[in-house]
Amino acid sequence: MSRIRVGLVGAGTMGSVHAQGWQECAGAELVAVHGAADGTAAALAERHDAHVCDDLDDLLERVDVVDVCAPTHLHHEIVLAAARAGRDVVCEKPLGRTPAQAEEIVSACAEAEVRLLVAHVVRFFPEYAAMRAAVRAGQVGEPAVVRLTRSTYQPAKPGGNWYLDEEKSGGLTMDLMIHDLDYARWIAGEVESVYARSVRSADPDSTIDHAVAILRHTSGAITHVEGSWAYPKPAFVTRGEVAGTLGVVNFDSDRDSPLRPRLRQSATTGDVPIAGSPVSESPYTTQLRHFSAVLRGEEDPIVTAADGLAAVRMATAAAESIRTGAPVSVEVTN
Repeated sequence: MSRIRVGLVGAGTMGSVHAQGWQECAGAELVAVHGAADGTAAALAERHDAHVCDDLDDLLERVDVVDVCAPTHLHHEIVLAAARAGRDVVCEKPLGRTPAQAEEIVSACAEAEVRLLVAHVVRFFPEYAAMRAAVRAGQVGEPAVVRLTRSTYQPAKPGGNWYLDEEKSGGLTMDLMIHDLDYARWIAGEVESVYARSVRSADPDSTIDHAVAILRHTSGAITHVEGSWAYPKPAFVTRGEVAGTLGVVNFDSDRDSPLRPRLRQSATTGDVPIAGSPVSESPYTTQLRHFSAVLRGEEDPIVTAADGLAAVRMATAAAESIRTGAPVSVEVTN
């Protein structure tokens, strides 16, 4: 494949971030954009000298790879259409709104023999990558307790805020906490059960949400995950710690840490919070550069389709635990 022709579906916050990232990937070219009929897709296409498509079929005819940055509840139908057309797929997290949707997506892409790359970008942030590298190198021994925090402001939209419609977004656990659920599994292995509580479950009319989840790994390790949509703009606070049998490694975006460079506050003060990083290259670009190499057969994927499915299963278990008040078992992903 001498040149990867990319078609972007979704022209909102993440669509704009991905569009910029593809522009910085040698050998890949954003050639088409499809999105809501509100002018955002046309404007994004014009900024990147791409063709604006009125429908998905038009986009599929023009591209080799479909990059899905549409709202969560639309991922399923878009990816299935791309698989039927024989197009490789990059899909923003979460892979699907439900485990059943995610399972169908994985199966459809496997049957169509197209690549499926899930954009769990946290794995590409230097702090998180460095902490996992330290764990993999045996510097802390066997992980015993993992603590992860991701706190920011609640996403807003000028109209029809799908983030606050849990049927569409999955709420805080599926949209925000899923980052750290995926990372916890990457660090400490498969998760067998989740127990979670949240502010909004106790007060459905709350204008904020804040959730805490406890993961039990099959290895015996325990992870504490905190996710918050309760902070004021422009805050985006992240923390991570792994305590093992030989020591502890950690980072904190609010202070200097042993795993530099440290994470800044949100890179934007827009309606949807986006984590920033002080490194010279955006982790979103790093991620897409890696995906481009995978599509060329030059690298193995850091995030697999199975990882994307496992994250959806864990986020769904967390939401179910919040609803029932009881721990929820998680199906192990092969």
